[in-house]
Amino acid sequence: MARTEYYDDSNAPEPNSMVVAASAVVTDEEGRILLQRRRDNDLWALPGGGMEMTDSLPGTAVREVKEETGLDVEITGLVGTYTDPLHVIAYTDGEVRRQFNVCFTARVVGGELAISDESTELRFVAREKLDELPMHHTQRLRLRHFMEHRETPYLG
Repeated sequence: MARTEYYDDSNAPEPNSMVVAASAVVTDEEGRILLQRRRDNDLWALPGGGMEMTDSLPGTAVREVKEETGLDVEITGLVGTYTDPLHVIAYTDGEVRRQFNVCFTARVVGGELAISDESTELRFVAREKLDELPMHHTQRLRLRHFMEHRETPYLG
């Protein structure tokens, strides 16, 4: 199923769902950031996804990282909350969502890096190489907030 992301676009379809989601900035021992190239839009993104009824938000991030990358992680902090109503995601099945995303920081505690059916590539990326990758600007915003080493989480 393909997806199209809209931001502040008057041609964007009206949302018909709201999804609570979590993502994680996972770093390795060299400080590189784990990214996945999404199969549904061919853009690079942080691992993450929708919360299930049995999940906590941090648990969602841990589960999604495992499902999408094969790695076991431990949550270490909070980057921020991302709830911008101008960001709309349309799927080919007719779902048009607004997403409430909470972005955490995490470190690897086990597992083996493995591509899932949601991605075509996984890579730990050096911070100075992030601008070279095609990525939606909402992902770049989360990464920028992470790299700013903020005293308090972003609330937006």
